[in-house]
Amino acid sequence: MIQFEGNKQFALPLAEVAAKLSDAAFLVQCLPDVEITEATPDKAAWKLKPRLSFLTGSLHIEMTATERQPGQAIAFKVFSKAMGATSTVVTRLKFEPAEGGSTVVHWIGAIEQVTGLLKAVPKGLMQGAAEKVIEDVWTAVTMKLGGLPSV
Repeated sequence: MIQFEGNKQFALPLAEVAAKLSDAAFLVQCLPDVEITEATPDKAAWKLKPRLSFLTGSLHIEMTATERQPGQAIAFKVFSKAMGATSTVVTRLKFEPAEGGSTVVHWIGAIEQVTGLLKAVPKGLMQGAAEKVIEDVWTAVTMKLGGLPSV
């Protein structure tokens, strides 16, 4: 299992950040270059062309809320399927108030399972690709929240 963790700070009130980042429909609408097939507060599904050298074709992704503590925390299970490979990632976000009315989001993501062709991908390559995706997603989410800089 590969795990990632970090903090993001937003210059917005906790209630607003928690509501938006707990909404699967809001999150999927942040992503560029995706074809959204489902978008509800608890579940989103989309297709995209992966920008990863070890995956070709379309990537089908479903994100489902698995734990919800309104205004405090959310967990999502993200299942991805490509030709000959799948992955399961669990992501948890915890929301905390910060100075000046801003919000800190503590996040943890873990690749819990890979199958098929992804099993042959070296851990370092998978970790590097995941870090790039995480960075891109946080950039897109920050822009959708109004372009306010995260600290």
